[in-house]
Amino acid sequence: MLVLTNGKYAFVREDGVAIECKKTFLLHPTLGTWITGDAKELIFAAHRCHLLAKSYVDSTVVFTHNNLNGLPVKSSSSLNRRLFLSALAVLLVGLFLFVMMRSGPLAPIKVTVAQVKEGSFSPELFGIGTVEARRNWMIGPTVAGRVLSVRVDVGDAVKAGQLVAEMDPVDIDQRLSSLDAAIERAKSAQLAAAAQQADAVAKRELATANMRRNQDLANKSFISSGALESFAQVKASADAAVDAARANAAGAEQDLIRTKADRAALVQQRTNVRLIAPSDGVVTARDAEPGSTVVAGQPVLRVIDPASLWVKLRVDQGRAGGLERGLRASVVLRSQPQFTHSATVARVELLSDSVTEERIVQLSFDNVPIGLSVGEMVEATIQLPATPKSLIIPAASIKHRGGFTGVWRMESDELAFTPVKVGAASLDGQVQVLSGLKASNEIVVYSQKPLTVGARVQVVDSIVKSVAASGETP
Repeated sequence: MLVLTNGKYAFVREDGVAIECKKTFLLHPTLGTWITGDAKELIFAAHRCHLLAKSYVDSTVVFTHNNLNGLPVKSSSSLNRRLFLSALAVLLVGLFLFVMMRSGPLAPIKVTVAQVKEGSFSPELFGIGTVEARRNWMIGPTVAGRVLSVRVDVGDAVKAGQLVAEMDPVDIDQRLSSLDAAIERAKSAQLAAAAQQADAVAKRELATANMRRNQDLANKSFISSGALESFAQVKASADAAVDAARANAAGAEQDLIRTKADRAALVQQRTNVRLIAPSDGVVTARDAEPGSTVVAGQPVLRVIDPASLWVKLRVDQGRAGGLERGLRASVVLRSQPQFTHSATVARVELLSDSVTEERIVQLSFDNVPIGLSVGEMVEATIQLPATPKSLIIPAASIKHRGGFTGVWRMESDELAFTPVKVGAASLDGQVQVLSGLKASNEIVVYSQKPLTVGARVQVVDSIVKSVAASGETP
């Protein structure tokens, strides 16, 4: 029987001798047996809340369930297992801390650095624009009408003075005939007025001679004063008739001039229905077909001078300092990306775009490329004047922090944010520094993540491993 005395377990044999149980018992997880530390075992089978034990020592004893309550279950293999698990846990914690310090949140931030150097460069101004014609014409009628015919098509070359389209004259020809008749009538009226004027002048001369003779007779008292007055009245009527005849002649002349002017205006309208090319060029658009009704000023055809093609370029206002007429530029056409064409700044527009914050520049080609089309997109780079000798840093090192523009400067392996004042910039990533740095200062160019004051950093040659260096295929 297994008894508990003074906190110790002991076996009691049949002869009443108590043997202290110094061995610990372990319940086998598979066989359900209690095994002592010296490899002797007691086999227990659970049966109706009793445990039947078989011992290979002196005798077989029976233990009840209540006797085994609180029996300590320990073994050396259990202790070894616990030690192994504890060592494994310590190893895992150490590995976790190592990973955290090397590549986790606690790892130093990888950065690349560069030294501030002195030098100068020629800034370049990049922009995107379209090809346009410097000289172009919209050919259309001056009055509303219907298109009678169009004699050219898109792509046709035209000469100055060539008839390219014609509007329907409607009743202009009939009105011209009417005005011609009115002119002839005015001429006849003018002749009649001239004849009337000549008749009035003759009558006035006769009346003047009669008045003179009768005045002499009246002076000699051969006729009465009443008779003399009648002759004077005849002379005055003759003078008035002459004035009226002259007025009629002048009116007839004015009517003739007015009628001729009306005819000239109608002739001009008749001429305007014939749409003439104002200069040599190429037809780029045919906006109306025969039978279409157009209003005054609406174009029927569009013509450009192909020799006047240039580029309308838009550039950033913030980088347009030093932009002026005569600067050299290189142009790449969207249709010919493999070629670069030389050009010159022909005009800098005074009016900028306040919405897009862009400056508008016109570039003229040194030699107009063959096959150039109006409206084609281009990319242009303008060479600005060279900057004076100053400090130069990579544009990627410029950062914005707390409302200031500056760079992260390395001071004894520690970071310090230094505000700087920058100037011109080049398209290859160089920026002019006006103040804030000194030559040979070491600054951060790229960082693995955003930097803060006091952050731990690790200077490397490159943050991203190249495919060639890694030996992997893309």
